[in-house]
Amino acid sequence: MDKKSNANTDYVVIKAIDDGVNVIGLTRGTDTRFHHSEKLDKGEVMIAQFTEHTSAIKIRGHAKITTPFGEVESEKK
Repeated sequence: MDKKSNANTDYVVIKAIDDGVNVIGLTRGTDTRFHHSEKLDKGEVMIAQFTEHTSAIKIRGHAKITTPFGEVESEKK
């Protein structure tokens, strides 16, 4: 299996452009639920990983997100 396609090796880098960026981890399984959240201030960087427990990451606020598939910028609230 290609290393990049393995859910346990897919990382995303989130860099806050403004203060107050919320990063929320969502669970995997029959019921999707929040299981972790962080708040980033301007310039802070978080490296997150998709795992057997994390199926999605929600980002609220102005941030630059870098993934194995490319880069995207979220908009301000």
